[in-house]
Amino acid sequence: MPTLAERDHAVLWHPYTQMQTAPLPVPIVRGEGSWLIAEDGTRYLDGISSWWVNLHGHAHPHIAERVSEQLRTLEHVLFAGFTHPAAVELAEQLLALLPQNQARVFYSDNGSTAVEVALKMVLQYFHNLGQPERRTFLCFRNSYHGDTFGAMAVSSRGAFTQPFWPLLFDVEFLDVPVPGHEQEVLSQLDILLTRPDVAGFIFEPLVLGTAGMVMYAPEVLDELVHRCHQRGVLCIADEVMTGFGRTGPLFASALLPREQPDIMCFSKGLTGGTLAMGLTTCAAPIYAAFLSDDKMKALFHGHSYTANPVACAAALASLELTSAEACTHQRQRIADAHAAFRQEIEGQAGIRQVRHQGTILAVEYDPGEGTSYFSRLRDAFYQLAIDNHVVLRPLGNVVYLLPPYCTTNEELELLYAVLRRMRALVLDFLPAPTLPEYLHD
Repeated sequence: MPTLAERDHAVLWHPYTQMQTAPLPVPIVRGEGSWLIAEDGTRYLDGISSWWVNLHGHAHPHIAERVSEQLRTLEHVLFAGFTHPAAVELAEQLLALLPQNQARVFYSDNGSTAVEVALKMVLQYFHNLGQPERRTFLCFRNSYHGDTFGAMAVSSRGAFTQPFWPLLFDVEFLDVPVPGHEQEVLSQLDILLTRPDVAGFIFEPLVLGTAGMVMYAPEVLDELVHRCHQRGVLCIADEVMTGFGRTGPLFASALLPREQPDIMCFSKGLTGGTLAMGLTTCAAPIYAAFLSDDKMKALFHGHSYTANPVACAAALASLELTSAEACTHQRQRIADAHAAFRQEIEGQAGIRQVRHQGTILAVEYDPGEGTSYFSRLRDAFYQLAIDNHVVLRPLGNVVYLLPPYCTTNEELELLYAVLRRMRALVLDFLPAPTLPEYLHD
């Protein structure tokens, strides 16, 4: 009989994968806390929350129970002309936690579509106000906002999007205001804001994920947003990755001293990694611009699974866990451990930079060359992690940790040990480690 991986290879097409040369996928059959368990019983420590979605650990009993209960009550109902308790309760609870200016919730089904909704809100907002010429978006160079066409357009132009460049609408890119370059970026913004066609500024607050966990200060983002607001430009915070505690507070935007975004996008951790779901919130004036006796001013956007009750139930259960004091302590414990590891490894040979914000840690190695996403070093890093029973997804020469909040200090030390061995790989001198016995069922 063929294995699960062989059966997969015969029928499936995986994301971001060259199927002709890729090795067989690791067949996972069960999840347990921070661990993924393979078909042969091998245990893998999930150091990146399975693409940043899992907040509280795999197969969490509280979320599973709430999802099961909802499935026995109502699995789905169309959301045009109908509603249901879970959708209303989730919107009420989220709005109570979000910045005070957020007033309405629009449901979709993933991070890319949450961004698509936000972009369409901005463009139609100005159209409804009689300013259709305002259609240009500003975004950060090397940013990533999704893989649908609008989301690709406001993301960095790169190898992943090159076949589609002729079909993407034009945007204006700002450099990322990393420490030491803040004033330069503010000057770039000032020049762009003299244009009458600028409609919106979309950003990943404080951390650019796929760029290599590039980080910048809340104070400079606050000033960027402030200057946009002075010119009537709407600001979109893409909190798909940073939302629900990843950067410390529940939302990265909470760290801005004065300003708040007009629109916010969520997915990934929204349901604790249980079910696909997207969500876009907006301020009251944006919603008001769509209110009219003219039906053509409505927002004509939707998805078959908009506000799916089961996904809403998972999100409510996850939010309950995230808002608990115990979760706050878990996040702080991970942040403290990351800070201690950063202090240990920063400045060592083979390390270019270490970045840390909340539960996110990124180590940028310095191999001298071969730093692209497609480099052999990246593949060697990935294989080293798998060989040590750890799930990581290096971004070229940058390796990051973004673990579930239930990850213990002992498990964090396993992750740090792999990062140390990656430094050894760069320096090419340390022997392979011995695996702990408990890595097997």
